[in-house]
Amino acid sequence: MAGISLAGGAPEAAAQSASGGGRFQPARHAQDDWMDSLPGKHRFVFDATTAPTFGAALAYANNFFMASDTGYGLKDPDAAVIIVARHFATPFAYKDAVWAKYGTPLTGVTNLSDPKTKQPPTINLFNTAGYDDLANMGTTVDTVLKRGVHFAVCQMATKFFAGMLAGPGGNADAVYNEVVANLVPNSHMVPAGIVAVNRAQERGYTLATPV
Repeated sequence: MAGISLAGGAPEAAAQSASGGGRFQPARHAQDDWMDSLPGKHRFVFDATTAPTFGAALAYANNFFMASDTGYGLKDPDAAVIIVARHFATPFAYKDAVWAKYGTPLTGVTNLSDPKTKQPPTINLFNTAGYDDLANMGTTVDTVLKRGVHFAVCQMATKFFAGMLAGPGGNADAVYNEVVANLVPNSHMVPAGIVAVNRAQERGYTLATPV
C-alpha cells in the first residue's frame, strides 16, 4: 500500500501561481467542502478502482481505526476516512437493490462473480457477511460505515454504467437516477473519482492506493 500526502491550504477563490512568488495554495471549491466537514485529527483517503482494491480499502480502513485505538488510544471520530469508488470499483457503492436488478451486466464490469454460486451476484458482495475469502476479508461496507467512513462515488463511471444498463433505446437518465437513489449511506456523488482523489489530498488527506 503506497501513500502520498499533500497539505491543504487556506480557502481561496483561485490557486496561487508558484511563479508568483508565494507558496502554492490549491483552489477551494464548495463541491468539496464535505471533506472538511468530517471530524477527525487524522485524514485518510483510499483510492479504489477495481473489485479487489475496493475490498482491500475496506479492510485497510478498518485496520486503521483498530490500530489507532490499540496503539494510540484514539476513537473512531478521531479519524476522517474517505473511500473513493471509481472506475470498475464504482458499483460496490451501490445497494443490493441495484445488484438484484443489474447484477449480470455489472459483473461484466467488475469481473467478480459470487464465489458461492459461481453466478453473477444479486447482492453487493462487499456488504454481505460470509464472504471472508474476498479481498475485504470479512470487513463489509456496513462495518466501516459504523466507524464513520464516507464514500466518494464516481459520477462519470455511474453515468457510463447507466447508459450500459439502459441499453440501446433505453432511458439512461432514469437508470442513473435509480442508481443514485440507491447509493450506500455516507455517499457523495463526485464529478469524477480521480478528481476526488486530488481534492482530498489538497485538503490534507493522506492517499493510500490498495493493491
